[in-house]
Amino acid sequence: MLIVARKSLPPSDLRELVDWLKANPGKASLGIQGIGTAGHVFGVFFYKQTGTSVQLVPYRGAGPAMQDLLAQQIDFIIDTPTNSLPQVRAGNIKAYAVTAQRRLASAPDIPTVDEAGLAGFHFSFWQALWAPRQTPTAVIHKLNDAVVASLADKNVRERFAEQGQEIPLIAQQTPEALGDFHRAEVDKWWPVVKAANIKAE
Repeated sequence: MLIVARKSLPPSDLRELVDWLKANPGKASLGIQGIGTAGHVFGVFFYKQTGTSVQLVPYRGAGPAMQDLLAQQIDFIIDTPTNSLPQVRAGNIKAYAVTAQRRLASAPDIPTVDEAGLAGFHFSFWQALWAPRQTPTAVIHKLNDAVVASLADKNVRERFAEQGQEIPLIAQQTPEALGDFHRAEVDKWWPVVKAANIKAE
């Protein structure tokens, strides 16, 4: 995910953004892609971790949130690179950091949150391929083999990189690794969801 803001927002980097939010409690507006969405959870996590107070502004999807950010009707959003990176490249919005341990190959000039002053502030919007619970193991592995082969294709990797999407290391491209990762994500985010009483709408 990218932490991006309207181009006229005063802070020039992530540390300044946090300081600015602390100096202006409750005044900044953080657009979220909908109640109960990943953006909502990440938004709550952001202001709790930074000790700041912001106004959450819910939208019906990432598109409307980006439109208002471009129109400078809201201050910042936490968004997928696919949606926000083209606007960053065009100079229409500013990017403060990527919420990952390493920089995006498609945007090497954008610092990680660790580099920008929020060490360990990692979260991502990820995708996986799922099948019904009773699907035979042989079928699961056949599907997995096909996905792994697709992700190794040079053209596929280039297209993902263009969109700011990171492909997991080969060791993480197994059903077992996905299961471990999924459980770890639930353990990490459920307390945040529960504490904030976030419910999908």
